[in-house]
Amino acid sequence: MIRNILFSIFFFLGIIFISLIFLPSLIMPQKIVLFGGKLMGHWAGICLKIFLSTKITLKGEENIIKEEKFFIAASHQSMFETFFLQTIFNSPVFILKKELLFIPIFGWYLKKIGSISIQRNRFSKENLDFNKKVSETINNSDRPIIIFPQATRVLPTERPPFKKGASRIYEELKVFCQPIAINSGFVWPKKGSKVPNKEITISILKPIEPGLSKELFLTTLEKNIYTELDMIN
Repeated sequence: MIRNILFSIFFFLGIIFISLIFLPSLIMPQKIVLFGGKLMGHWAGICLKIFLSTKITLKGEENIIKEEKFFIAASHQSMFETFFLQTIFNSPVFILKKELLFIPIFGWYLKKIGSISIQRNRFSKENLDFNKKVSETINNSDRPIIIFPQATRVLPTERPPFKKGASRIYEELKVFCQPIAINSGFVWPKKGSKVPNKEITISILKPIEPGLSKELFLTTLEKNIYTELDMIN
């Protein structure tokens, strides 16, 4: 319990401190804000290691796509991946719920870094323009888009079917997909206390090439990620 409390205090104080220090960057070039995001990712890793004795292992680094445009599809079990993946990849563009943009300060940063918002379960002009925004981001930037096909944080043992939105993005972009399996929920669950003396494995899987049907892509993506999660759990 003490370790959980210390982790929470230092982690959130650090995030607040970085947010305040980088406030002037909101009127500066975007790359400065993106650097602040990387610092938050490193800070999350440091706090996990110091206060919870967490070992963070990167597996399959050789599978990282380097010469092609791509988007990332990652399993989602905790807040960990939203912070830490920024330290591995080139400032990923997040696809997120529009409500997050209205959070004071945090929402300002999300807008500044070019996050793409969507209103879930609603028919709106903004949602109709969603695919256009995604395509423009990939075509006009060297930053990959990151999506969480499970759509929300799930328990480490849950295996919900992936949302079809992932296959629509794949069909729209016509680029490689970088699948990632992360078992962070065993350390940093979406509810309850964090668990010390555990290992978080970030497993970067072999890319999925463009050109598959939407159905085959989604089946392949789900199978590959869940099979890997079963292995690293």
